[in-house]
Parts: sequence; C-alpha cells; structure tokens
Amino acid sequence: MVSKHFIVATAGHVDHGKSSLVKALTGVDPDRLPEEKARGITIDLGFAHLTLPASAASETYHLGIVDVPGHEDFVKNMVAGVGSIDLALLVVAADDGWMPQTEEHWQILNYLGVNRAVIALTKMDLVEGAEDEIVAAIRARLHHPAAGGPDTPGLPSTLANCPIVKTSVVTGRGLHELKETLAQVLSDTPPPRDCGKPRLPVDRVFSLRGIGTVVTGTLAGGTLSRGQALVISPTGRATRIRSLQNHNCEVESSVPGTRTALNLPDVSLAGKSASAAGNEGVRRGTVVTLAELAAPVSTLDVLLTKSARLAGSKAAAARPLKDGALVRVHQGSGNWPARVSLLTHKEIRPGEESLAQLRFDSPLLAFVGDRFIVRDWAEQATLAGGRVLDAEASRKSFRSARQRKFLERMAGSLHDLAVCIEARLERDGVVPRQSLLLKSSFSAQEIEQALSQLASTGRIFLSSTLAAGAAWWTAIKNQAVSAITAEHRNHPERLGLSMNSLRSMMEEQLPAPEVFEVLIAEICKSGCVQAGVTIRQASHRPVLPPQLERAGGKLRAALAAKPLEPPSRKELAPDTGSQQALRFLLETGEAVEVGEEVVLLIENFSQAVAVVKKILGEKGSATVSDLRQALGTSRRIMVPLLERLDRENVTQRQGDRRVLYKR
Repeated sequence: MVSKHFIVATAGHVDHGKSSLVKALTGVDPDRLPEEKARGITIDLGFAHLTLPASAASETYHLGIVDVPGHEDFVKNMVAGVGSIDLALLVVAADDGWMPQTEEHWQILNYLGVNRAVIALTKMDLVEGAEDEIVAAIRARLHHPAAGGPDTPGLPSTLANCPIVKTSVVTGRGLHELKETLAQVLSDTPPPRDCGKPRLPVDRVFSLRGIGTVVTGTLAGGTLSRGQALVISPTGRATRIRSLQNHNCEVESSVPGTRTALNLPDVSLAGKSASAAGNEGVRRGTVVTLAELAAPVSTLDVLLTKSARLAGSKAAAARPLKDGALVRVHQGSGNWPARVSLLTHKEIRPGEESLAQLRFDSPLLAFVGDRFIVRDWAEQATLAGGRVLDAEASRKSFRSARQRKFLERMAGSLHDLAVCIEARLERDGVVPRQSLLLKSSFSAQEIEQALSQLASTGRIFLSSTLAAGAAWWTAIKNQAVSAITAEHRNHPERLGLSMNSLRSMMEEQLPAPEVFEVLIAEICKSGCVQAGVTIRQASHRPVLPPQLERAGGKLRAALAAKPLEPPSRKELAPDTGSQQALRFLLETGEAVEVGEEVVLLIENFSQAVAVVKKILGEKGSATVSDLRQALGTSRRIMVPLLERLDRENVTQRQGDRRVLYKR
C-alpha cells in the first residue's frame, strides 16, 4: 500500500461551519482553546487528520487538515495556516452565501498559488427549494465578472471550475460525497516535492513537562529524521531532533506534505510574534531547517500582484498600493513589517503587477519562488500577493539596469530552471556552484543536471567549483590574455607577466579569489604557460630589446672570460642598462645567481656542481679549500656556491667539511 501525504486547509467566512465540518469528517474538534469554546468561533489554527482510500486500490491518502479562523480580526492566523497547502476546502454556508471573508480568503488562496479546491456548501438543512439557485450564485462568484472569466491570470480554471458539494453536519448529508470528491481531486495532484531542502515554518510552539519544547508545522521541501542537526532561522540557534511525530504518532522520519511535530532539546519558547526582537527562542514564524539554508535576509526583490477581482470595489483592499507604503508581509507561518519600494509603477491598482523591493526591519528566511501576502499596516485588508524573485537582494543595486533585467527575466520564468540559472549568471558573471539557487525549490541534482546541459551547449562556462555566463567568461579570459600579450610587447626581455600583477589587474572584475585560480587554469589550457610566479604565452621567447643587446653581449663575454672567477655583480652591471640586461639573463636562466655578489653562466654553474658531486662521491667529504683547489677558483666564489648547494639539498655541511646530502 502506497501512502501519499497532502495538506488540506479550510477557508471561508466566520460561522459558516468550517470547524464543525472538520469534526464531522475526522471526529476531531479542531477548536482546542478555552476561548474558542466560550465564544463559539475559531481564533487560532486547529489541526486534524483524515485518511482516505484512493481510487487506486494500492494507494491511501493521508490528509493533514488545517482549520483556519474565518473572522476578519484573525486573518493573520488564517494566512499562517495556508502558506503551504495542496488543496483548499472553501466552506460557504448555504443560508449566507458568498460573504466578505469568503472573498478575502478566496483572494488569499489565489495570491498563494493554490490551484486546487473543493467547495463545501454547508448548512443545506436550513434551505429548501433553492439549492440550484445557491449553487449558481456560488459559481457566479467564482467566475467573478471583474476577473474576466476563469482564464484570467491569477484565477486558474481549476479553481473557477472546482467541484461544489452540498453538505450538512446536522443530517450527515454529503459527507461521504465530500470525502470522495477530495480523493478524486487529489488523485491527479502531484505529491509535495522533496528537493532535499526541508523547511518547517513553525505555526505552534509549546512546552511539555519532562519533554521540553515542541514545535509543529507543515513540512515542505525535504525529509526530517530523528537525531538530525538543524538550525532555527532567523536566530541561528543550533538544535537537533530528539523525537518527531505525525498526527500524534511517533515516527523515525517525516516527509513533505505532513503535519510534523518536533521535540527540540535546549530550545526555549519565545513570544508569539516572529518579528519580536531580542529573543533567541522559537516562536510562530521561525523556520526549522538545515544550517546551509538558514541564513536570513532583510531585503527581498519580488513581483507584486493586486487581484483583478478588486476592480470596481470600494473596499479598503481595492485602494492602490503605493510606493513607500508601510505594510505587513505574511510569508510562511509568520508576518513582518516592511516598507514597499516599487520599481515599475508608482502605485499598483487592481489587476496590475509591479516589480518591487520589500525592506524589513527584522530578518526572515525566504526562498526564490516563495509566495507571500501583503496586508495593510493596521491588518484590516489584504492588499496584494507576490512571489520572491531574489532572496539575496541588495538595496543599493535595486534600481540598476542590470538588476531590473534580472528581475524581469525571473518574473516570467520562475519554473524554468535553465532560465533562472542564465539570468543569475548574466547578472553576476560568475557564481560558486554550491551556492547557485541554493535558496530555491530546485534540488541539487536538478541544478547540476541543468548546469551540465547548459555547459554542453556552450551557454555557460562550468568548472568543478564555478559557473559563469559564457559571454562574461570569454570576456574575462580575453582580458587576461590581452594583459599577458601587452606585457610581452612592452617588455620582450621578461619571461612573462607576474601573477601578482595580473591578479591586481583582474581584481575588480573577479568577485572572489578562487575565480582567479580557475581563470589561470583555463587560460593555461588555451595557449598560456605558468612558470613559477609568472605567466606567459606558450610561444613567447624572451629577447633583449635592441637598446640592451650591446649590454647583454658584454655581460656574456665577461662571464665567459673567467668561467669560475667572474667579476662581482657591481662590476658586471654598474649602470641601469647593464642591470636590465643582467636581469634578463637571470630570468631566462642563461645565468645563475650563486650569491648576493656572484653570478655564473648556467653552463659554468652546472659544470661546477658536477665536479663538486663527483669529488664528494669519490672521497666522501671535502673542505672548502679542497673543492676550491679542484675547481680552480677562490673562496669568494666557492663559499656562496656551497651555501647555495646546501640550501638546495645537494650538499650538507658537517663541521668544516661537506658531504653529499642524504635523503
């Protein structure tokens, strides 16, 4: 038997029977607070579990049901419960019909991208003879005239044409049909994605004697297991899972699409507000996730949309959302104060959308593609919805042409991984592979496959550690090769360009030191050679410029005249020209610097070393005087020569004698 897990959330106007319907379906009363019992309305989130047989005999659906409050004063709690659901159960009372909170909840579901719903028409026992008219009225509200029909952007046809089931918890009418309808709609619903990036937005936190802190939430993006190390974002507090449960049952691991409870040791409870400052505990709105995913931000670049269903309305929600507005942003299970900075509009009216930046006073965790709700500062009206386009946004570059182009590409292609990669590389030039789209719903395997495909077609450059835009990378390589070529042209006597000089030239274009190392490796594959601290084109052969050829000839002659008793360095190169010529001989290896004041031609140096090794090999040891006499030179030459051979582990000093170095 294959078990599939889904999250279903109720929605609808207050007193339309959401909690009663959940209790009738599951046997669990989701209203758990004494105040809810006393007032007879849902105030906070409630939870239940329902198991349904699927149409396929080999499958079973396990539904985590989130019951939300319908009163306008508790919309913030409602949004906290519908941030990550697979199906909405919109409850409409037959005797009341479509009401203001029905409409607001429906718009919230649209903003959050919920594309599957079932409408439960409750309290059918209170109406007689008007069933067809009631259903027709509900269907008409789904196809809101202002929205232009079911194919209007923001109103998926799957929602506009969702099934309507007539029910009554008093008579039991329609309950079995509702379960069948839920199973039917879920039969073609893909299971929640496991992209290896688990996030548990905390919607409830409490402490139990002898157990400690327990947090609950709807798990998305990946699997969590007993003993796993985690981090609480945005506080950065490290923790681990002592135990976990699904619907009051102990389990070893929990998968996406399940209501999950985690027992977290050594973690304290904090206030109820996710934006409360100065408290390191866990609260609603915090997120339990992996350490590499947990870095919070205080700025998000987004696409904001205002529902076309508000057109013609006089409600507060229909007022334009203006640049600079102070709002509350509901994302995941929390909400945060933020300032809106619009990019493409001065204000957003119903049916319009705009690129924007949200600037928060306190940090939060968000991924590219995450959906959110914008409500007014007083939390009286839902103003807009949106999606995150850049989860690591910069306030300084928000209005740059490069960032705007990036956001425009992302806005139309959030589901196209290849476009997302190319857009990022086009903007940034080069990005470490391990951090590319890390905060997204794409898995590491999907990202690596897309990178390989893009690289195979030449659309990007890819190394073991970096990914770069093809055009950017080509330009950077050409710039480096041009610098090397210019060095050969301006200083043909030099071996090449020093690595430090090239690094300094490229520093402004390269965002990180490791990019330079990859760049050097790549240009060395295409005609350049690194030799020690310099780099040159493979075809380059150092030559003295015409003005130094005469000085070079004199140096060669002076060094060759007395092979092992040459003039001192000061005598060899008394002026600037001869010093430049001597530097050329040393850099090209034609001459060797034996000591601070001693220079030998390479062939004379090699001959002297061979004689020293032969004598020590035959005699076992020798003094400086012995070796000096054998070579026919002076202590001025012999002492620095042997000191160099000592440093190079050719010889080894033992008292006043030298022996061959023994490894």
